[in-house]
Amino acid sequence: MAEIVLHKDLIEKCKSGNQEAQYRLYELYSKAMYNICLRMMKNREDAEDVMQNAFVDVFTKMHQYGYQSTPGAWIKRIVINHCLNHLKKKKLFFEEIDNVPEVEEAVHIPQQLLSVDKVKSGIMQLAPGFRTVLNLYLMEGYDHAEISDILDITVSTSKTQYSRAKKKLRDILIEENNTNSLLA
Repeated sequence: MAEIVLHKDLIEKCKSGNQEAQYRLYELYSKAMYNICLRMMKNREDAEDVMQNAFVDVFTKMHQYGYQSTPGAWIKRIVINHCLNHLKKKKLFFEEIDNVPEVEEAVHIPQQLLSVDKVKSGIMQLAPGFRTVLNLYLMEGYDHAEISDILDITVSTSKTQYSRAKKKLRDILIEENNTNSLLA
């Protein structure tokens, strides 16, 4: 809650329409929010567009911010909602599966396949539904019940999408490693 106290004056100035304060708030959070957008979108242009639209929303809805959460968490929620709305417009697909037993299989990926760049590249190759659930769960820290509410899918669908996303990501990383081995 220290973040709330530190930024309360800034937030109040933003609420009154102070553009300098709005710019300072944007500067504080834009990089982190852009990274969220980039993880959820498949390209930089969409990520930039979504982030800019989200911040327009942040400033037009600033009067609704009531200090129940940190400013960063509040902004993050708006950004994620904008990402999800953008993906839904592009026909984000979630496979509804209600009768699949919950199986949390261990995914073992050889250590040499786990560079940050390789994993990021692999995630970007996932289908939008897989990528969205994986990002919300792993990167943003939502649990499956929260993801279910956010995406309007069942908890079991969230778990299934997550499990399949991990498996597909592992397959992508292994395939890329095998391809690179052949080229070497």
